[in-house]
Amino acid sequence: MPRLPHHARRRWAVPARALPFLLLPLTGAQAQDRAAQDRAAQDRAARDPAILDRVVLDQISVEGTGVSATRADPVGLNLRTPDRGASRLGLTPLETPASLDIVAGETARLRGQNTVAEAVTQDATGITTIAAPGNGNGAFTARGFAGPNSVQQLYDGTRLYVGANTVTFPFDTWNVERIEVLRGPASVLYGDGAIGGVINVVPKKPGFVPINAGRAVIGSDGVARLALDSGGAIGQAAFGDTFAYRLNVSGNRGDGWVSPMGDFRSLAVSGALLFRPSADLAVTLSHDLGYQEPERYWGTPLVAGRIPDRIRFNNYNVRDAKITWADNWTQLKTEWTPSADVTIRNTAYRLTSRRHWLDVEQYSFNRATGLVDRGDYLEIYHSQEQVGNRFDAAFRGSLFGFRNEFLAGFDVNHIGFRHTNNFTFDTSDSVPLVGYDPGFFPRDGRARPAYATDTAQASVFAENRLILSDRLSFLGGVRFDAPTLHRQDLVTGDTFEKTYRSLGYRFGLVFNPTPDTALYAQVATATDPVGSLITLSQSLAGFRLATGRQVEVGAKGIALDGALDWTLAGYRIVKDDLISRLPGSAAAGVQVGSQSSTGVELAAALRLPDGWRLEGNLALLRAQYEDFTQVVNGQAVSYAGNQPIDVPERVANLWATYAFARDWEARVGVQNVGTVFSDFGNTARRPAYNLVNLGLDHQVTPDSRLSLRVYNLFDRVYAISGNAVGGVGSNWLLGRPRSVEVAYSVAW
Repeated sequence: MPRLPHHARRRWAVPARALPFLLLPLTGAQAQDRAAQDRAAQDRAARDPAILDRVVLDQISVEGTGVSATRADPVGLNLRTPDRGASRLGLTPLETPASLDIVAGETARLRGQNTVAEAVTQDATGITTIAAPGNGNGAFTARGFAGPNSVQQLYDGTRLYVGANTVTFPFDTWNVERIEVLRGPASVLYGDGAIGGVINVVPKKPGFVPINAGRAVIGSDGVARLALDSGGAIGQAAFGDTFAYRLNVSGNRGDGWVSPMGDFRSLAVSGALLFRPSADLAVTLSHDLGYQEPERYWGTPLVAGRIPDRIRFNNYNVRDAKITWADNWTQLKTEWTPSADVTIRNTAYRLTSRRHWLDVEQYSFNRATGLVDRGDYLEIYHSQEQVGNRFDAAFRGSLFGFRNEFLAGFDVNHIGFRHTNNFTFDTSDSVPLVGYDPGFFPRDGRARPAYATDTAQASVFAENRLILSDRLSFLGGVRFDAPTLHRQDLVTGDTFEKTYRSLGYRFGLVFNPTPDTALYAQVATATDPVGSLITLSQSLAGFRLATGRQVEVGAKGIALDGALDWTLAGYRIVKDDLISRLPGSAAAGVQVGSQSSTGVELAAALRLPDGWRLEGNLALLRAQYEDFTQVVNGQAVSYAGNQPIDVPERVANLWATYAFARDWEARVGVQNVGTVFSDFGNTARRPAYNLVNLGLDHQVTPDSRLSLRVYNLFDRVYAISGNAVGGVGSNWLLGRPRSVEVAYSVAW
């Protein structure tokens, strides 16, 4: 008898015995016949796990808003799952001429990935993190480009404009239905800041099927996690399928692995109410709250180019260091389908972020004194509010006798940002390498209001898919953006105003030699600001947006009767208008530099006999500065041909899963990240590394699961990000050491 893995028995945490209640209401003999069919299906599933997988997925699909809800499959590459991350038309990856990963939230939770950063970098193709407290632990690299101004992040399709290079939400995977990762330029969809790609986190949605699930976790370093998921109809007896809700709460805390100031805590709350007065209209009001107090850890100083074991767990921050991030996202979404060929959507939103840092952030080992020199005593406050509205309308019909899908819309918003800092405060000190007193932050170094900005942004966009035949389709898109930035210096009273205009486009062809295979080619453009757009300084205001263009070809397919999913892509991206600083030029330099990346990416998911499953991806690229010059000690130094900062040229992930006995499943994940550099000259090297994570799951009952997770099995010392001083690495921000967590999940 084939073994039954836990994920086949209870996908989406819905007990098998609840399947009859997921169907549309039936009466009399019909209900009895359907119940008998369900029991027979469950009996067959006990002999063939894949059957129950499909049954659960089919029934869960009725849980959505009733307008276009589709769940991502936690097994495979989701090549037939519609998404909105790569196209607003809701195409599947097989229909899209671009590289797209759809990572199910259940996949992340089964693999023990508690953060969005872990899920994206360990499951998607070619994405790495350069997370640090300064960027909100939310910065990524993709296709040779790094940072939140090149790899854009969205929550449920809505973008929070990046202020001061910092993104702090979303961060928790408990409330995630799926993560859509579009690799390559995406300004045609979401505006500036997307030359490397886009990461769209889609939360769980309200539905009319009762859902109640919880999870409790304990682990090493004092880790404790509690989470709750509840949803279903409201007043179904009185109102029928008219009102529904969804509530997710996740709390996390730990003592941390560095000492002192290594403890952390976070709270993520996601609530949504659905009003569906008719089958063609759905209105959803949602509010998401994220609060974080992360580890107050900024890195470990290098001693002779390495991290000695005796200081690996040391934290050199001050004793009263503080980091707090509070985000609130409120959205009102309306979707109306007056006919089978027309869909109208509108999203009104208000996003706020409040952030505070009080730290000493730079450490370097002084070989002459044997001490750790500390600098950058900083206190910073961010206050940001974004209010806006996004509208689009989609039409299905014919054009020149061919089937056609067309969408057009607009996005308008206002962003207010206020920055409070102590940048005029300049002090430093030194502490022993071991046995040090962290000390306290100086009282005379506290922050004062520095500047405030107001940004008015407006854009219009359109997409069109022309279906030339059953095998050939043409996709085109265009977007025009016109943000206006007004900045006031709160110290001097000086102001400036600047309007930027950008036009992005994408054209692609998809050819389907078979219904399960797609070949495609695409050209696309994008724009990036020379810094965070809404917080540009006056010295950068005169520069135009950097431009990028990509050519990509690829293939995707499903084979072996659905047992194999695969994708293959090759691309070249060139980004122009980088700032080069030359002797005799203006203080901020001239905008003449360029950067390129050429690469190939492969992903595959294979289901094997006897309970085995393999999923993996590989990204290889050649990224380099083409024309890039900086002033070093008064001399112009060209970095042409060098590898860009923080960009690895090899990223690979492999997950092997084995259902070795009934109700038991084991998995191992291996991640490989290539060498990166912390400086333009490629002298401050951060070595390549391999991470191995393990998991073991036991389905205790049909409604409960016990899980063991081991992270960084071989206790590898590796750097997520790093700093360089004078072309020499000064400190590395280290990743998580070997640690263990035990989780108990239950549904009722």
